[in-house]
Amino acid sequence: MQPIQLFDPESSTCTYILRAARGNEAVIIDPVDRQWERDLQQLQRLGLTLVAILETHAHADHITSAGQLRQVTGARAAAPAACGIAPADLQLQDGDVIRFGDGEEIRVLHTPGHTAGSMSYVWRGNAFTGDALLIDGCGRTDFQGGSAEALYDSVTGKLFTLPPETLVWPAHDYKGRAASTIGWEREHNSRLAHRDRADFVDLMGRLDLPKPRLLEVAVPANRNLGLPQG
Repeated sequence: MQPIQLFDPESSTCTYILRAARGNEAVIIDPVDRQWERDLQQLQRLGLTLVAILETHAHADHITSAGQLRQVTGARAAAPAACGIAPADLQLQDGDVIRFGDGEEIRVLHTPGHTAGSMSYVWRGNAFTGDALLIDGCGRTDFQGGSAEALYDSVTGKLFTLPPETLVWPAHDYKGRAASTIGWEREHNSRLAHRDRADFVDLMGRLDLPKPRLLEVAVPANRNLGLPQG
């Protein structure tokens, strides 16, 4: 089974729908507020019942639709415990397993570095890596408790130890690419492949990237599942 990948062109965010092999239950990962109707229509078109909404972290470049989808569908919202997303129904820890459908299991991996709480999810030979591991790149590490040291350890110590044929589905791509593999990224990723920890930390420290345009708006909103505060 492969996920259904949906794309928000404004933030270059990838949203994923995971379908159970048996039954009609589904899970969505990293939905975007302005695309919630599209996502709901896609679920309805396929006859799927949404049972869980997963966040890889509190994004800084778009607002999630997790709260809105929860209100409409009754699905549970799940978020990394260390991201401060208090309204989430499930506060995820490393090693947790999310179950849906008839025997479907999503393994939860704590992969901090882009943010302190970032999580990746592994399901049926697919790794949903958030901003920890991108196609031929990785997420920045200079805000929200980010750490280049932690990101290097997360990717090399957890993600790169997955089977090489594991498909990599990132939270963002800016060049029109859909997916990669752990094996390819381990050998060719321009930021991580064949670098030691000190070299990677030095590289990340020299990026000097501008702050995301929506940082001050998106992070507080996403810590409330994208719903209005107060």
